Amino acid sequence: MTLRVLGVDPGLTRCGIGVVDIERNRRATMVAVGVVGTSAELTLDKRLLVIAQAIDEWLDLHKPDVVAVERVFSQMNVSTVMGVAQASGVVIAAAARRGIPVALHTPSEVKAAVTGSGTANKDAVTKLVTKILRLDSPPKPADAADALALALTHAWRAGSGMGAAGGASGAGSLTPAQKAWAEAEAKARRAR
Repeated sequence: MTLRVLGVDPGLTRCGIGVVDIERNRRATMVAVGVVGTSAELTLDKRLLVIAQAIDEWLDLHKPDVVAVERVFSQMNVSTVMGVAQASGVVIAAAARRGIPVALHTPSEVKAAVTGSGTANKDAVTKLVTKILRLDSPPKPADAADALALALTHAWRAGSGMGAAGGASGAGSLTPAQKAWAEAEAKARRAR
């Protein structure tokens, strides 16, 4: 059984989208990756429409089992938070219209899941995403790699083995990266 996860690194200027298939043995394979860009010269409604149309196309083409979206990070500046939140809302609504479950993950949870450190930089995340997915070259720009990292994070989340598809794995079978992710997730929950 394979779990297909569509990861989204939301943003108004660049919205990263990546699709990953995860096998029961946790082997991950990239299906597709891309970035939807919008111009700051467009009005907000037009920018959100561009993102909405792209997400609709990706959901219909790839038919994911679940969508993983980066949770809005409140320490960003207000204008950035608003754009990310608006783009996230478009993605979440598109998935909901199709009955596809949505999971939200913080940046530190994603870094911990992929690299083993919740404070890793973007270069480290990109390097490990490239290695995990056995890619010939790193996905560019960073938003594309982040979208793939979100998909991997969801599939590998602690205690679920196969994400939304089930298949529990005990705490003793967690990798160091999964243990770090579980700690980052617990910390994020306490901070809410």
